[in-house]
Amino acid sequence: MRLFHLSIAVLAVPAMAALVVTGGRTVQRGEGSGTVTVDQIEPDVDAAPEEPATSAIPGPQPIMPAPHSRSIDPDIVAPPPLTAEELERAEPRAPLSDLALAGPPKLKMPDDWNGTKLFQPVALAAGVIEAKGYSVALSGVDVVRQDETCADDGGRSWPCGIRARTAFRAFLRGRAVVCTVPPEGGRDLITAECRIGKQDVGQWLVENGWARAAEGGPYAEAGEKARAAKKGIFGSAPNLSGLPPVPPAPSPAPQAPGSILQEENGDLTPLADQPAPAQ
Repeated sequence: MRLFHLSIAVLAVPAMAALVVTGGRTVQRGEGSGTVTVDQIEPDVDAAPEEPATSAIPGPQPIMPAPHSRSIDPDIVAPPPLTAEELERAEPRAPLSDLALAGPPKLKMPDDWNGTKLFQPVALAAGVIEAKGYSVALSGVDVVRQDETCADDGGRSWPCGIRARTAFRAFLRGRAVVCTVPPEGGRDLITAECRIGKQDVGQWLVENGWARAAEGGPYAEAGEKARAAKKGIFGSAPNLSGLPPVPPAPSPAPQAPGSILQEENGDLTPLADQPAPAQ
């Protein structure tokens, strides 16, 4: 009995495979008794054909014509020529507001500001200081240039400008000076008052005669006293008798001869102080 059932199961497997293949090849209609195979189905003629892969590439753009400028008659556009007699100078218009008449703003200093300290000053001349990017000329003082010369009562001329600058440098001795200049310097020469501690630098120069007092300035009286006392540049030429005499200028070095041979009657012979050449 078991063998009979096994034989039926073996025969049922090929029959089921045949039914599956046949079912895949046929399509059942909803109505009617006939069947239609897959091979008999016609393609849809109304379906849109597939586009080629290069259809996304844009085609060539049309060439646009170059813009054409319209010619203009210069006799119409250009202003008419005028002679000098026809021109008339007009007065400038008034400013639109009072702000145009305002001058540059003044530099505002702090309330406790009492000058700018300049370290390591250098005296360029008697009355001119250079330090920390500033060039300061002392106010109330006529600067004595370093190339200036003075004449004493005896008519002797002496370089008072260099002597005054040397005396001014000895007075400064590299000490810091405080001058009434802006906190930031510039390349222009600034006229200002300067002091070292409580001593007025311009007052010292004028009192000792190493600078002239400006006319109508605060040191005019001190300048008259220095002139009357013949101090500094108002005095006589310095006495150089105690100095050693100036050494004479050295004699020029002898010139080397162009050749160690001298020519005589067409023959070359060695100089008298030269040995004879070896034979």
